[in-house]
Order: sequence, then structure tokens, then C-alpha cells
Amino acid sequence: MSFSPQSTWSDAEKLDVLRRLDQFREWRSLNDKRFCLVCSKIINGWQIEIADRTRGNGASRLSCPTERCNSIPMDWVLPTDELVALAKTAIPEDHNTASPKVADRGEEQSLASRLRKFTLHLNLAS
Repeated sequence: MSFSPQSTWSDAEKLDVLRRLDQFREWRSLNDKRFCLVCSKIINGWQIEIADRTRGNGASRLSCPTERCNSIPMDWVLPTDELVALAKTAIPEDHNTASPKVADRGEEQSLASRLRKFTLHLNLAS
């Protein structure tokens, strides 16, 4: 499956695409933040990448802006105080916010694993 480079989207179009393609959480604005369980970064709607398929039905897909992170919307959770605090204890402050072209998979993998267990615990407690 091949994807064309990210198209130029107006703010309203990008928000509409986020709302359509993220079936797991509501997007109120492009400023809304999510915590990526794969790369342990906080991302926002402005940063999320939209790839258009060049073949098939023309559908699009959303992806994390962090280099080498292959997460999709189901891997993005609302950044609760607990998740942010846990991330800050494991990753230095300057590595806690996603920026394109940044990835150090070693330490982050263990944090992602711990966060998945933590969120599973939160879901079971509710």
C-alpha cells in the first residue's frame, strides 16, 4: 500500500479529517492533545500526519508525527495528569513533547510498556 506525501490541509479540513478518522476519541480543536502509548510523546492535532492513499478507495490514514513511530489513533490516549507525571519520571522534560524527526526507541519502549500496563489498570478500575 503506498501513500502520497501529506497534502496541504486547511485548519477546518484537518480537524474534519481527525474527527472522521479517529473513531476512539473526540477532537474539539487542533490544539487537543493526545499521549502516544508507542513513543511516549504528547502530540496535538496540528502535528498529526495525514497520509492519502494513492491507490484503492482514496482513503486516508492518521499517524504520529514522531519519526519511526508507527502508532495510529487507537494508540493515542488523553493525557491525564497521571500519564503525564509517569512520562516525566521516565523521560527528561525536553523529550516529553513530540517533534517530528525525534525518536530514541530503547528507553521509550520500556516506558510505553509500563504505560500500557498502567492504562489497562485504569480501565479495569473504572
